[in-house]
Amino acid sequence: MATRPGPRIALVGPCVSGKSTLALALQAAGYNARPVSQEHSYVPYMWQRITRPDILIYLDVDYDQAKARRPHIDWGPERLAEQAQRLTHARAHCDLYLDTSGLDADEVRQRVLLFLRAFLGEDGPSDPVDD
Repeated sequence: MATRPGPRIALVGPCVSGKSTLALALQAAGYNARPVSQEHSYVPYMWQRITRPDILIYLDVDYDQAKARRPHIDWGPERLAEQAQRLTHARAHCDLYLDTSGLDADEVRQRVLLFLRAFLGEDGPSDPVDD
C-alpha cells in the first residue's frame, strides 16, 4: 500500500525500543512514519529538525527487554539511561508515550494504530493484517 501524504509521524526512543519495526508496520498501513535515531545525538530537538512531524511517538524499553530482544548487545543499563537523558526533550513533547517492554511488535502496532485513529478522528488507513 502506498504511503498517504500526511500527517508526518516521527518515532523516537532508545535503541531496541522498536522504532524501525513500527515504522515499517505503519508504512504498510499507509501512514507517513519515520524512525528518528536521535538517541545517539546530543541535539535535544533533532527530532523536530529532521522530520518536522505532525505527530511524535516515543517508544521506550527497559534494559531487560532490550537485552532479551538483542542478546548480543554489549552495553549496560547506564547506556540506556544516557539515551533516555538525550531524549528528554522528545519525551516531553510526544503525543504518545508507549513502553514497549513486554509487548511484541504486533501489540505495539495495534496500540499505535488505535491511538492514531483516535488522534486523527478517523478510521485511518486499513490495517493489512486485519483485512
